[in-house]
Amino acid sequence: MYKTNRFILFILFAVTLTACSSFEKVRKMTDEKKKYAAAVRFFKKGQYDKASILFEELLPILTGTDQQEVATFYQAYCDYHMGSYETANFHFKRFAETFARSEYYEEAVYMSAYSLFKNSPDFNLDQSGTITAINELQSFINNNPDSKFRDEASDIIKSLRVKLEKKAYEKAKLYLKTSAFNIATLKSAVIEINNFQKDYPDSEFNEEMAYLKVKAQYDLAQSTIESKQKERFDEAIKYYQLLVDKYPQSNFLKKAEKLYDVSIKESDRIAKLEADYKALREKEKSNTAKVGAADKQ
Repeated sequence: MYKTNRFILFILFAVTLTACSSFEKVRKMTDEKKKYAAAVRFFKKGQYDKASILFEELLPILTGTDQQEVATFYQAYCDYHMGSYETANFHFKRFAETFARSEYYEEAVYMSAYSLFKNSPDFNLDQSGTITAINELQSFINNNPDSKFRDEASDIIKSLRVKLEKKAYEKAKLYLKTSAFNIATLKSAVIEINNFQKDYPDSEFNEEMAYLKVKAQYDLAQSTIESKQKERFDEAIKYYQLLVDKYPQSNFLKKAEKLYDVSIKESDRIAKLEADYKALREKEKSNTAKVGAADKQ
């Protein structure tokens, strides 16, 4: 068994060594046409790493020839198939700029944007790359309304927007998770939820966002100074009413209702205190006026 394994390893090593030796011979070819033909063969066999090396070596020599266009196009696809999406984006874009009349022009422009889509990060990371991909795909659709890639580009844009939506959703929730009744973060939570509802009016997360806005505003009212509490409890009451109006069957209503009840009581309590204080001040003012009038007599 041990000898058999050693023999198999030896055969694999020999085959690999022969293949490497064969590829190096191709690289050393001085006949550019044969080297170009070999690069195309490697490309069509899916050996993109080897094809890419050859195209990169050939392109400076092929400038101005009939082969330059295809070599440039294939080189970009080599980058794409090897997962080098940023480089692919650059090469497809350069192809479109250089060969604007090419039969591959439209595909190159699309693949330039598509490479950005493939390079788009997970939703929990910075989404500037996702936004760039959306913009380029939308630009492609606008400039090529009858393209065969139009529907696919539209679907990709939708998927990228879902990623942005989820990022915004998690960001808003994060402010609440990390707030610990911190006024600044609670204010930010309310702002982020408002932004989310404005930017994604049809989101499946909006029902939960409506409840979280009640909670964030309630927590903000609870943690603020008394002179601002009534105004903030009243905002929480308003957000609860919006939740009920839009989602009368919401699963969040019971939890929201508890916050609403406390907000009503606190708002009424503070209003009574303010009214009592005002009445007291008016009474003191009246008494002072009476004393002043009596002194004059």
